[in-house]
Amino acid sequence: MARVFEPLVVGRVIGDVLEDFSPSIKMSVVYNSSKQVCNGHEFMPSAVQPKPRVEVNGGDLRSFFTLIMTDPDVPGPSDPYLREHLHWMVTDIPGTTDVSFGKEVVAYESPKPYIGIHRFVFALFKQKKRQSVSPPPSRDHFNTKKFARDNDLGLPVAAVYFNAQRETAARRR
Repeated sequence: MARVFEPLVVGRVIGDVLEDFSPSIKMSVVYNSSKQVCNGHEFMPSAVQPKPRVEVNGGDLRSFFTLIMTDPDVPGPSDPYLREHLHWMVTDIPGTTDVSFGKEVVAYESPKPYIGIHRFVFALFKQKKRQSVSPPPSRDHFNTKKFARDNDLGLPVAAVYFNAQRETAARRR
């Protein structure tokens, strides 16, 4: 798992978004049934418009997880004064299933970066029990670390991120 973890440190996901942790669950994030999210890979915003399929491989059906997707680089990576923007949250995901079996408490919002290259982070937390996570009051100024503390989620059990930047519009004459 060390090779999986290292890009999270290099990409400053550990520190900016998440506490230092040891991955213990496998999580797979796939867009459009074929585009697997790998740490640090770049996607065009148009490729990540529809909600991805997220599978949780680990735990058991009595374990429940919370998935959080955030953008820590709002409005731009050089001055992210609005850090973080919450793009998606699903709670009560049973282990060994996918997020469609959980409760979507914050609807998926597709990435639309305007300035620079943004990181989009998927973090998975193991819940202590079912229906124990409260939705945040706002998508803006979200703080994954504080949210995890406030909801007694502990450290993440899995995380992955991708990069995206604004697509240039086709020039017309």
